[in-house]
Amino acid sequence: MSLYDSINKSSDSATDIGKKYVKDTISYAKLKAFLVTTSSISTVTKLVLIGGLLTLGILFMSVALAIELGDYFESISLGLLSVGGIYILLGICMFFIRKTIDRKIIKGLSVKFFKK
Repeated sequence: MSLYDSINKSSDSATDIGKKYVKDTISYAKLKAFLVTTSSISTVTKLVLIGGLLTLGILFMSVALAIELGDYFESISLGLLSVGGIYILLGICMFFIRKTIDRKIIKGLSVKFFKK
């Protein structure tokens, strides 16, 4: 009977270790999900705040540039068209480097997401 008790004790011990492992794994997954969620929310919040302020700044600078170019060309319409053309050129440049931008974003996020 001693052999039976020894096997029973070993299996109970293995069961307890397995339960603890599952419990710890679930706790780790919850903590990792919390970390990723808070990091994402923090990043989006900063992006919205900084992006909003930068957008306002660029808007006012664009209007000022359009007025200045309008004075230079002696036509506000040409000033506005010039600023619009500048933005179209910037958009075309961004279109051609979009894959590089995607790679940098994916690389940065993967380091954060898969960090142990």
